[in-house]
Amino acid sequence: MKYSQVKSGTINGLNAFFIDVEVDVDPKTVIHDIDIVGLGDTAVKESKKRVKSAIKNSGYSLPFGRIIVNLAPGDLKKEGSSLDLAIAIAILSSSGVLKYRTEDWLIVGELGLDGSVRSVKGILPLLLYIKEQNSELKVVIPAVNKKEASIVDGLKVYPVENLRQLVAFMNRDLELKPLESAKIDLTVEEFDVDFSEVKGQKQAKRALEISAAGMHNVLMKGPPGSGKSMLAKRLPTILPQMTVEEAIEVTKIYSAVGLLNPDDPLIKQRPFRNPHHTASTASIIGGGNNARPGEISLAHNGVLFLDEIPEFRRDVLEALRQPLEDGQVTIARSKTVATYPARFMLVAAQNPCPCGYYGDPSGKCTCSFNDIRKYNKKISGPILDRIDIMIEVPKLEYEDYVSKVQEESSRKIRERVIKVREIQLYRFKENLWNSRMSGEQIKKHCQLTPEAEKLFKVGVKRLDLSGRAIEKTLKVARTIADLDESDSINSSHIAEAFQYRFREVEFF
Repeated sequence: MKYSQVKSGTINGLNAFFIDVEVDVDPKTVIHDIDIVGLGDTAVKESKKRVKSAIKNSGYSLPFGRIIVNLAPGDLKKEGSSLDLAIAIAILSSSGVLKYRTEDWLIVGELGLDGSVRSVKGILPLLLYIKEQNSELKVVIPAVNKKEASIVDGLKVYPVENLRQLVAFMNRDLELKPLESAKIDLTVEEFDVDFSEVKGQKQAKRALEISAAGMHNVLMKGPPGSGKSMLAKRLPTILPQMTVEEAIEVTKIYSAVGLLNPDDPLIKQRPFRNPHHTASTASIIGGGNNARPGEISLAHNGVLFLDEIPEFRRDVLEALRQPLEDGQVTIARSKTVATYPARFMLVAAQNPCPCGYYGDPSGKCTCSFNDIRKYNKKISGPILDRIDIMIEVPKLEYEDYVSKVQEESSRKIRERVIKVREIQLYRFKENLWNSRMSGEQIKKHCQLTPEAEKLFKVGVKRLDLSGRAIEKTLKVARTIADLDESDSINSSHIAEAFQYRFREVEFF
């Protein structure tokens, strides 16, 4: 009977931490049980029941006496079941089952009652942290997580299926080869949808092409059935492929919440999140007892689509202000603080009025002026100020619906978007979109011709734009100029950018 120690790890938000699992056995105590201390949540406290059954059903015996398990540091909150396997190994080391030192091992995994090792969340952020802090550690993970773990190279990672296999391996009675890192391949299959399926709506398609090229936020307004949702759902088909860094950033978030496919864990396509309008603030922004990431973080490097945006609760929409500006969100709870990335492209859609037919030539609208005004005022000025492009999506005409003209495919639009993306990479020398330019970068890269400057001055005064709206207009004009492969911003680029702000006046 002796003291033993095994390293393990946990994540808080996206941040990983080392945990020292210490075990001490007092054989003089009559009580034959396991006590776990160290600020663990309910899942950690229940670990002792899983560990006891797993050890017994794997053919081993618990040491007699009181078993104290300490999870250090004691002031760090531990969540989940990923410490089960490390606790079991530390106990078996104390009882003399393990013949060799365990301090240079880092072990994570949930135990089944039969001793099987089950998958856990957060393997990718944990392994990236281990690689940064101590790449010499020998890491044990559940076999189910091996494809996720193969994303990280430079570590000795051993997938195991059950407790007996791990004990035999650590006792050198069984040989296991370390996991080979996989080559990251971001090739994605063709999408099931395409822009060529959308009839007409040339102005809306043009606006979405601009938004995709510069990752600009966009609001579409039109009657029911005009194709707003159809357009939004096809937006990912024209977005550039993610870089390796972007793909790993997104995969880390999905790993932390357990949303990865174990057979193909790397997120290759830009996320497209479409929450229902009844969603709570915690589900959109993030929160809950465990400060879980919300939809805005799950949409990181991709698209957050809010259909029927006026129907979302006011507090939910107002909570979007800071993430839209900062590209991240910090969730503070009484026992934890977590910061998640949230650089997403906001795409919103709405009807022009509660019944949806305001402005329709048929005169079907049954809403009063006050109904229309109240409905549109559900979206506050500060939120509108953070939207770069506002467009109307009119009702589809019969001639457009029956037209035999072949609409432009997503592939062709994406080629133009990728070309603009390459221009931005060359301009900024980093992975940055036009929509994320700082004030200094706007001054440097948004040079207007004399004619454009005159038009811009008149337009800003006429539309009474705020400082933020002025910058949004310049950023959109910069993207339009990039689509024209123009170094400077001329009057036609400014005029088109104003067209997407001018709708703000018409909307309300």
